[in-house]
Amino acid sequence: MRDGIVDAPMTRFGGLLAGMALAMSAGAGETVESGISTEYEQFDLVRVAGDLEHPWSVAFLPGGGYLVTERTGALKHIRRNGEVREVAGVPDVVARDQGGLLDVSLHPDFRDNGWVYLTYSSGDEDQSYTALGRGLLEDGELHDFEKLFEQDRGGSNHGHFGSRLAWLSDGTLLMTIGDRRQEEPAQDLSSHSGKLLRLTEDGEAPADNPFADREDAQPHIYAYGLRNAQGLVVDPADDTIWLTDHGPRGGDELNRMEAGGNYGWPGVTRGREYPTERPFGDARQADDVIPPVYEFLPTLAPSGLALVTSDRFEAWEGNLLAGGLRAERILRIVIEDDEVVHMEELLHGKIGRIRDVREGPNGHIYVLTDESDGGLYRMEAR
Repeated sequence: MRDGIVDAPMTRFGGLLAGMALAMSAGAGETVESGISTEYEQFDLVRVAGDLEHPWSVAFLPGGGYLVTERTGALKHIRRNGEVREVAGVPDVVARDQGGLLDVSLHPDFRDNGWVYLTYSSGDEDQSYTALGRGLLEDGELHDFEKLFEQDRGGSNHGHFGSRLAWLSDGTLLMTIGDRRQEEPAQDLSSHSGKLLRLTEDGEAPADNPFADREDAQPHIYAYGLRNAQGLVVDPADDTIWLTDHGPRGGDELNRMEAGGNYGWPGVTRGREYPTERPFGDARQADDVIPPVYEFLPTLAPSGLALVTSDRFEAWEGNLLAGGLRAERILRIVIEDDEVVHMEELLHGKIGRIRDVREGPNGHIYVLTDESDGGLYRMEAR
C-alpha cells in the first residue's frame, strides 16, 4: 500500500490484511448528529469529508479509503483519517451544465488488476458525449487511462448524461445514458441515448445482448425508453437490476429492468411538461411498455440508489435506499413481490441535495451531497 492506496496487483495475503483493516475501522469523521431515530433503526450521522465541489460518486478502496468524483473534473482520494488528496491521470472532461466527471467504479477484480472505471462527458463545448474509460490506480495516480466507449450521438445542450455504472455477476458492466434532452432517441434503437447499456469490461458489446443480432440497433443496448437514469444497483443474490429515472415533473420512476425492455419515455409517462404542466407523452400505459414499479410523487429528482444487503441495519435488510436531489432526502423503499409496500423518509432536509447513496463494505450507508461545498457522510447504525 502506497500513499494510502492499495497497489495492484495485490497478494491474497495483502488483500486479507486490507479487509481486516476495513472491518476494524470505519474511518475518521465528525459526528454531525447522534441518535437519529427512524421507524426501526437508530444511527449516527458522520461527516467523513467536506469541501468537495459537486461530488457525484463514491467507490470504496480495499483498506478503507474512498475515491470520490467531483463533477468539475477532479478525482479525490479520501484516506481513513479524513485526509483528501487529488488523484492525477484523470481524463479531460466537458464540465458544463450537468456534464463533467461523473461515476466511479472499481473492477470486481480490482485487488488483482487495479482498474478504476470512470464515466464522464467527453468532446468539447460545442458537442459533448457520455463516455466510459478506465485507468490503473497506482501510487496515487491513474496510469494508462483509455477511453473504452463513447455514445454514438452527442449533444450541444450538455445535459441528461445518465452515467451510472453497476456490475453484473458475469463480469459485464451496466451503464446508463440519458436522452441528452432530445427525447425521441430514447425509442430509437440505433441510438445509445435514453438507454441502459450492457458492456464487457473492455467496453464492447456482449454477443448475448438482446439486440446484438439486429442491424438496425446498437448492440450495446440492454433496455431502452429512459430519460435520465442516475440510480442503478444490482442485487448480488440474483442479479435483479433496479434503476431510478428522472422524469419530467411528477414522472420520476423506480424500475425493475429486464433485458430488451421498453420503459416508455417519451411516449408513455405520467410526468408533466415543466413550463405548461400539461401531460407529457401520449399515454399513461401501453401494452409494449414495462410500467414502473413505483412513481415518485411529489418529485424526488432521484440520484443514487443502494440495496441494503448486510445486517448492520438489520430491519432494513433487502430494502432500497433512493437518494433525492430536489427532495433533499433518502427514501427507504420496502418491496415485496415487485411491489412497493412501504416507504420511509430519511435525512429530510438535514444535509442538502443527495447525489449518491451507497452501502459500504462495512455495512454502513454512505451519502454524497451535491453542493459547491459538498460532503461525504456515513450513516452508522447503533
